[in-house]
Amino acid sequence: MIGRLNHVAIAVPDLEAAAAQYRDMLGAKVRPPQDEPDHGVTVVFVELPNTKIELLHPLGEASPIRAFLDKNPAGGIHHVCYEVGDIRAARDHLRAKGARILGDGEPKIGAHGKPVLFLHPKDFTGTLVELEEA
Repeated sequence: MIGRLNHVAIAVPDLEAAAAQYRDMLGAKVRPPQDEPDHGVTVVFVELPNTKIELLHPLGEASPIRAFLDKNPAGGIHHVCYEVGDIRAARDHLRAKGARILGDGEPKIGAHGKPVLFLHPKDFTGTLVELEEA
């Protein structure tokens, strides 16, 4: 059901410093920041030959990333994102197997302009999983 790894998301307390670290120290191609108000984040994508790193920073006080950074002030891995061919079929399959979908269960448009869903970390060995329709 899942396809390739789309990205690994890292919550960061200082988006500019984290982007500079990937660009200047590691020599990675770093995209400009992009606000995602529906998700309460500002993101920067770091392009790698085989996947992406998504740097996440809170956008607004109600951001779920703010709560994550309150618990992890230095930042850290927030989630992994896998591609699926049909997000609604994947959702229905996962629900039938007992997995919990976060939110209302309806896909939202993610940072790549494609539908996404998040799966409860307690159902996936403590890892928050994002699914993105490819």
